Amino acid sequence: MNTIREILKKNLIPGTGYIYGFADLDGLSRETAGGFRYGISIGRRLDDKIVSRIINGPTREYYEHYLNVNDELSYLTERIVSDLKNTGTEAKAIAPTISTYDLDTKYADSLRTELSHKMVATRAGLGWIGKSDLFISRQFGPRLRLVSILVKTPLEAILKPIDKSFCGKCNICVEACPARAANGKLWDINTDREEFFDPWKCRDQCARFGRISPGNNARVCGICVAVCPVGMKN
Repeated sequence: MNTIREILKKNLIPGTGYIYGFADLDGLSRETAGGFRYGISIGRRLDDKIVSRIINGPTREYYEHYLNVNDELSYLTERIVSDLKNTGTEAKAIAPTISTYDLDTKYADSLRTELSHKMVATRAGLGWIGKSDLFISRQFGPRLRLVSILVKTPLEAILKPIDKSFCGKCNICVEACPARAANGKLWDINTDREEFFDPWKCRDQCARFGRISPGNNARVCGICVAVCPVGMKN
């Protein structure tokens, strides 16, 4: 355990906007059948100025930042996995996002991947799922990107898992969503995504934005990220 923490601290440079936690994934992922029962959730803060400039839809600046942070997290997790394997720890990195092609083919029927980074992060106690299906972290709100690393070595949780939403009566993201994908119901561990959020409406709106701005068939929005008061700097 101490070795794993040392590797994370070495790679997650203090002061650069990273958070991490450990999760027990028993029953939450197909990967547990392969012995990868434990997960490391890592969050990287997004640039506040870039996010705050999202008003009526995604900007080219936000889209490029989104891609760059995903690339950074992919490189980071591969480096951490390599360090873990060098110490004899079996580990597996899960990419921070999937391709548009996979979204339209492999995952088109459910819009669900084999492993949810958001669920790993809730099990690690880093935050909860918001009304617009965003992950809301304690420190950064929804202004972050997530990535996960699976390991077979038992990990002792740093924080208690979070089983319910702390959004309360706030409906800012619900009212701001141009797709009307959220209905305002609160998430909890026993609530299925479709009970409070329609991912197909969100996907279709992101596709509409992508045909206009930032272009290149981009599938991003970001309005709900920008308007959420949690993690917003004053």
